Amino acid sequence: MNLARILARSARTFPERSALLVGAKCVLTYAALAARVARMAGYLRQNLGLAPGDRVAIYMGNSPEYLESLFGVLWAGLVVVPVNAKLHPREVAWIVANAQARLVCVSPELAAGLAGALDESGPAVPLLMPGEGHYQRAVSALAIPVQERAPEDLAWLFYTSGTTGQPKGVMLSHRNLQAMTACFFMDVDPVACEDAVVYAAPLSHGAGLYSFPYVVRGCRHVIPESGGFDPDELINLAGRVGRLALFAAPTMVRRLVERVKSSGADPSGFQTIIYGGGPMYGDDIRAALDVMGPRFVQIYGQGESPMTITALSRSLLADRSDPAWAQRVASVGVAQTLVDVRIVDREGRTLPNDEVGEVVVCGDTVMSGYWRNPEASAAALRDGWLWTGDMGSMDSHGFVTLKDRSKDLIISGGSNIYPREVEEVLITHPAVREVSVIGRHDADWGEVVVAFVVLDPAAADVGQDELDRHCLERIARFKRPKEYRFVDALPKNNYGKVLKTSLRLMLDDGQAEGMLRDGRRPQQSAS
Repeated sequence: MNLARILARSARTFPERSALLVGAKCVLTYAALAARVARMAGYLRQNLGLAPGDRVAIYMGNSPEYLESLFGVLWAGLVVVPVNAKLHPREVAWIVANAQARLVCVSPELAAGLAGALDESGPAVPLLMPGEGHYQRAVSALAIPVQERAPEDLAWLFYTSGTTGQPKGVMLSHRNLQAMTACFFMDVDPVACEDAVVYAAPLSHGAGLYSFPYVVRGCRHVIPESGGFDPDELINLAGRVGRLALFAAPTMVRRLVERVKSSGADPSGFQTIIYGGGPMYGDDIRAALDVMGPRFVQIYGQGESPMTITALSRSLLADRSDPAWAQRVASVGVAQTLVDVRIVDREGRTLPNDEVGEVVVCGDTVMSGYWRNPEASAAALRDGWLWTGDMGSMDSHGFVTLKDRSKDLIISGGSNIYPREVEEVLITHPAVREVSVIGRHDADWGEVVVAFVVLDPAAADVGQDELDRHCLERIARFKRPKEYRFVDALPKNNYGKVLKTSLRLMLDDGQAEGMLRDGRRPQQSAS
């Protein structure tokens, strides 16, 4: 049941079919890719002595070597720990230590910073870096067959920040990922062998998970030469490669659509654009359909049930003749085939149609729990159901509409940011007496981080620049506040809890400016 068998199968069936492209140029066929992966797996097991179930972190930008490493780890019967390449090295070092990883596959440009952070955090962990001799030996070693794993064995350990500020390791089995892949074919896109999936979003997240269905079909996997998201590059690739599919955050979709419209480009080279990871506003998806046609599919999921809670198919998105179309495009669709979704009250009782409660889900896609965190596991998994923390409603036809995120998650540019994580960094500055972080809607990023800060009276000269430096020394750049509001006090209830709803209202109606320290104006960080 090892998930890596899908690559071995495609390599046998389609050995000469193009597998990996950089830009429009093929660099590996399926036979060549599988051979390199099998040799890497042999190196990990025989040369490095890694045992089944050992964890291997991947801290890399998008590249052909990322997919080689991903499948090499799985092929060897080991566990992938994908790490966001945007994270600060100290954050990565914490994940490596918590996962008890035996090895880190790391991009050359990230290696020095990570090595320093690992030296500070504890016992040495070896690094495997593309372009150096260690990696070349790995892909030239003695190949081994796909190692057997049981369906319930751990395959993927994905770290997602929690409301306590400490990341939690989501434990996903081979069965979980195979069920996710099956749901993709049934609920998202059937996929044809002529399709080409382009990795414009990070492979450490949803884009990497969605590599699996495209391997099953023997499709082409395209790494943009930029390594990331660039609308002009994607438009060019759509024309040169054809039948391009991608997973993208709503902010990326918005930028791509705007560029197609302003340039007058032909969108016919795009086959499927799957969006998720943040709110897509009704006006934005209507504009996308107007400009690019019925190429869009929405998915809603979490790391704990990867990419597989609900889906809004291209046919439903495109069917403007349906009287309920306006409401449905604002929803996140209906439950995917292999899961059950309910809206419940605090006691877990199913609520009537259109009432708001918490979204819960069960099925073979749901995680087994959080790594080394039984308390968090017990809170999230109750009687076989995953409590998502997302608030929503379900109509009589099964369409789910999300209303709010009970955990105050901020999604900026498709990346998850938890306010508590930023607050805990800012509060360590000696001049900061209190702080509360919320998200503010932004046309380009979806949301941006806003920090309300109460300074010590003796630190009136502390401002944005100093707090920015403080954050950048401790957390990833994308998590730091884009805007600081220096206030005399934070609104609180009778129990002393900060009222974030009041902070949001202050932003919406401009009241926050009236609470600034004398002579101060709201300050914004540069991007």
